[in-house]
This record gives sequence, C-alpha cells and structure tokens, in this order.
Amino acid sequence: MIMAKGDVETYHEDGQWKNRPEGNERASSTHDTKTDAVAAGRKMATDRGVEHIIKKQDGSIGEKNTYPRSRDPRDIKG
Repeated sequence: MIMAKGDVETYHEDGQWKNRPEGNERASSTHDTKTDAVAAGRKMATDRGVEHIIKKQDGSIGEKNTYPRSRDPRDIKG
C-alpha cells in the first residue's frame, strides 16, 4: 500500500491503538481504545491536510478519510 508522505495511520499493536504518521517508525500517540485513537488520528490528519487510514484490529484497512475533504480524489458524498 502506498501512502502519501505524512498520511496518518491508526492501527492496533501490542494491545493498544496507535497513530503513526507515514515515514515514522514509531507511533506518535498510543490509546487504550480505538475511539480515542481514531479521534487523535483524525485531528493529526486534519492538521496536516493528509489522508487518515484506520485499520481494523486484524490489520486490514477499515476506512480511509482524506483531509481536507476537497482533496478527496473520489467525487462522492459521505
């Protein structure tokens, strides 16, 4: 999977949910719940104007959100 430079990934590892900007080897934030991690990852992606990739606990991609919305390559609502 190719992520644009700086895209934020929310993923599960070692019993915790983590956020990591693409290119970083280590997580920039860790959370006990997916909800908290997604909220923090969304803010990080919004601040950077990049895509937020949210992975499921099994590591597969659950959803992708592009910030700002005007940058989304897909012309669909939702």
